[in-house]
Formats: sequence, C-alpha cells, structure tokens
Amino acid sequence: MSWNVKPSATTRIHRRSEPYVTEEMRTRLREEILPRYAVPQGALLPILHDIQHRYRHIPHQAMEEVAELLGITSADVLDTVSFYDEFKMEATGRCVIGVCQSIACEVCGHEAILDHLRGKLDLEVGETSDDGEFTLLAMECLGSCDTAPVALFDETLHEGLTIDAIDRLIEKVRQGGGAGEHPHG
Repeated sequence: MSWNVKPSATTRIHRRSEPYVTEEMRTRLREEILPRYAVPQGALLPILHDIQHRYRHIPHQAMEEVAELLGITSADVLDTVSFYDEFKMEATGRCVIGVCQSIACEVCGHEAILDHLRGKLDLEVGETSDDGEFTLLAMECLGSCDTAPVALFDETLHEGLTIDAIDRLIEKVRQGGGAGEHPHG
C-alpha cells in the first residue's frame, strides 16, 4: 500500500461564468433555510443537498460560493462534501441506480441484479454512462431487508427486484420517464 499525495496546491478549479448558488437560491436560503439554525454552518447539509439535487454533483466553485454565503472556510465545505458518500464531486447520471449489497440482499441475489446492470448498461460500479443517463452504485443497507433484493433508482426504493423488473425500470428511464413507480404496479 502506498501513500498517494494529491497536488492540491496546484490543482486548478474549473469555473463557469455564472454562479452555482444563484441569487434566487441565495434569497431562498436566507429567508427559508438559514433562520432554522442557530449558526449559519448548521444549514450546510441542507444547502449541499439542494446543490447536489440541482446539479447532480457539488462542483468546487459551488463549495466556495457556499462557504462565502455561510461565512465559513472552503475547507470546511470540502471536508463535509468529501466525508459523506452521498455527496459527489463529479457529475452523476440523470438516473442513479444504487443496488443494496447488505447481507439480506446478498442472500436474495443482489449479485445477479448487479451483474445484469453491469452488462445492460456497460458500466462498472461507480461509473457514469457516456451519455450521462445512468450512474451505477453498490450501496450498503437500504433498510428493507424483508423485501430484498432492493435498489434505489434515484431516490425511489424498489423492492423484491427481479431481472425483468430491472429491465422495465431501465426502459422507463430511457423513454424519458423517471423510475419512481414500482415496476410491478
């Protein structure tokens, strides 16, 4: 095992001309989110969730803008983003598929589901398709052991999955719809 050092001091941050934290967002955050917390930093997680939902990741420029808004350091924001697996610093697909790999899902065949998704989407776990449609993840317990195997399609839990159900969900996403409804219904 080796210690790989990142060139943080010379890393260039991609910037776009318009801000990620728009004036509309700033106004809403100041009026609706910040008043709920005793200190501005308390609003960090809800703000990061908002940015992640809007942009499918949290770019470094957005982290700097959030730090400025909350009066904290960019390092504090980066530490938070990099600590939680849910936050992504690289763009994810329009549909993020997270297959549960807990012991219950393992016993009930999650590996067959994951293998099928790998082949059907031509992705490995952690990858995003070239067309930006799908990101495939393996996740820890999703809390639905009695209905295993399960997976999240974006934020919707799908239970008792089969290969046919997975195919129907993928097709629904490819046709431009979300995968919010259970494929059996």
